[in-house]
Amino acid sequence: MAMACISTFSSSPSFAFLRSRHRPSSFLNPIAHFSISSQLSDATTEGGSFSGRVGFLGLGIMGTPMALNLIKAGCDVTVWNRTKSKCDHLINQGAKYQASPADVASSCDVTFAMLADPQSAVDVACGVNGAVKGMGSGKGYVDVSTVDGATSKLISENIKETGASFLEAPVSGSKKPAEDGQLIFLTAGDASLFETVAPLLDIMGKSKFYLGDVGNGAAMKLVVNMIMGSMMASFSEGLLLGEKVGLDPKVLVEVVSQGAISAPMFSMKGPSMVQAKYPTAFPLKHQQKDLRLALGLAESVSQPIPIAAAANELYKAAKSHGLSDQDFSAVIEALKINL
Repeated sequence: MAMACISTFSSSPSFAFLRSRHRPSSFLNPIAHFSISSQLSDATTEGGSFSGRVGFLGLGIMGTPMALNLIKAGCDVTVWNRTKSKCDHLINQGAKYQASPADVASSCDVTFAMLADPQSAVDVACGVNGAVKGMGSGKGYVDVSTVDGATSKLISENIKETGASFLEAPVSGSKKPAEDGQLIFLTAGDASLFETVAPLLDIMGKSKFYLGDVGNGAAMKLVVNMIMGSMMASFSEGLLLGEKVGLDPKVLVEVVSQGAISAPMFSMKGPSMVQAKYPTAFPLKHQQKDLRLALGLAESVSQPIPIAAAANELYKAAKSHGLSDQDFSAVIEALKINL
């Protein structure tokens, strides 16, 4: 049996369900913690540890540090990435390698996937040599990508047709929280799989929420990133307006950080934005993708989100000026150009 990987964080999960559109309850309703026995064949959880083989598909800006934290915790990890060279560092740290998502899924008890966009998530899960080909009864698939609900449900259906379990678990957090194991997991889907992988989520993150049916995790992530993108656009406007009227932008950042609108994002990004430096923690192209998906979600329920719509146009303008791979805080550069 593989060595158990142990979390140093609490293994108590946070359960909350999105309310029904017709239910007059609060938006998040915590319910009592409960225990569900895992049906995964070889993986076991006991005392905050996970004994089983873990697959990880997608080793980009987020996937690499997440997988590395699992390796450092003693997990038996097998990796795959379209560009194999991105696997080399993790292999040197003790990871195994397989040549396709299908091979990873076949050789592992639980497989995580962190892909850049909905199409990539579907291709890796359901395409030629996709993970579905290696799934089966007793296995679990955890998609931590940020996608729309329809994509998540499509992947779930294909995974569950094999007899395997599915959990969507998009993360709130960027590169540094991923490196520090401080992500927030927004999960939905198979509750028993949530229980099984809880120790792994605790290694990679600081908190986890179970939100019920597949699609709720995706919706929560899109709402969170919609708010974040709009906040950054407004912050950018404030910095430039302040500078235009003669205010010191460094002082403005400090004032904001001490007031009611203080946010870690402003304190962290503000100083580098003042210097027109945008080290990538969350690529601008991904923020614009999430705003686009949030607009689609809003359209599906006839909810106006005009502020987010305006922010989306600003991010699109930034992309058109070659800023796609810069940090999303580079959206400020679009405001320096006559739109």
